[in-house]
Amino acid sequence: MDDQGRGVRRTGLGMMLLFWLLVLAMGSWWFQGVLDERRNPNAGLVHMIEGDEPVTLARNASGHFVATGRINGEPVEFLLDTGATYIAVSSELAEQLALEAGRTASFQTANGRVDGFITELDRVSLGGLTARQVRGSINPGMEGDRALLGMSFLNRFDIQISGDQMVLSRPEP
Repeated sequence: MDDQGRGVRRTGLGMMLLFWLLVLAMGSWWFQGVLDERRNPNAGLVHMIEGDEPVTLARNASGHFVATGRINGEPVEFLLDTGATYIAVSSELAEQLALEAGRTASFQTANGRVDGFITELDRVSLGGLTARQVRGSINPGMEGDRALLGMSFLNRFDIQISGDQMVLSRPEP
């Protein structure tokens, strides 16, 4: 085989390798999107504007209601927890959101009793539903950037759960 034939062959192999790398990259990107959708099927709620329309949430693949909302205007992923008294955030997330730690308090959690701090959240929103002056807790034992969305927010709305859906709406006057 002459030099020209070898050059053409190398170019062809390089192009084939590039093609397969692109296919793998696109497949990985697509699969990551599928995994993200299964973990948080309600991520798009963060882009809704304020209003009084009911918010419908879908359960994730683990059977939980996870949704992206906002605390003081910043996007936060929430795990809805009707058993939690307050909106609970980790120390790391509280620092990112510039939350002020108030008085110390003890909280009974699924992992036992923990000490933390009470805080006040100026504004919390999920979809178009917004609440102001919402009590929260900063729990140093929590990890990650996901917050528990507890009853200090949820009790301001009517909650209906049916099958794999939860509907939050403003209470009827």
